[in-house]
Amino acid sequence: MAKLLSNFRTTFLLSIVLAGVMIFAFGRIAPGGFDLGFAQAAFRWVHVVAGILWIGLLYYFNFVQIRVMPSIPAELKPAVSKHIAPEALFWFRWSALVTVLAGIAVLFTRGHVYAVEVLSFGLAGGLNAGDQQFTLMGIGVWLAIVMFLNVWGLIWPNQKRALGIIAVDDDKKARAARIAMLGSRTNLLLSLPMLTSMAMYQTLFG
Repeated sequence: MAKLLSNFRTTFLLSIVLAGVMIFAFGRIAPGGFDLGFAQAAFRWVHVVAGILWIGLLYYFNFVQIRVMPSIPAELKPAVSKHIAPEALFWFRWSALVTVLAGIAVLFTRGHVYAVEVLSFGLAGGLNAGDQQFTLMGIGVWLAIVMFLNVWGLIWPNQKRALGIIAVDDDKKARAARIAMLGSRTNLLLSLPMLTSMAMYQTLFG
């Protein structure tokens, strides 16, 4: 067992296999079997797993790396910038993409009308008191999309310059590092309202 757990890839693949077995078991006992409702549940599972990785890394960058980097001795900083940060950014940006795609899949497997109502903040059918739940859910969805665009359009391009993946002079590297940091802090700012929307809607309205 220790040998299995000492290998990251083997451990993670086994976890996926075990999760797959459970997902299949849920499909067998689901009221509609392996129907659209099951597909929605499977997409939600992907959405949650990828989202945990995405937001977890966002919090790692903001709670740990950005705050601690100034206090790390200069000779040790390349260990972070050349090895840890690029690996973390790889999982960060791709988990953001998977999170958003799976979330959109969940949205549309709940029905076209539901998707339109959420994406339009409940305004598609006119403004009614009963549509306020869609307004709040729509805010969360669009915040997540803004955060995703921020990852791929602002944070990652500037991190490539800041980390030396793309060669630039020191002034441009420093400017890129600051822009990437501000983009990351923007996503940190938006993350809790976004998560509040997702969690509260799902709990209160299902």
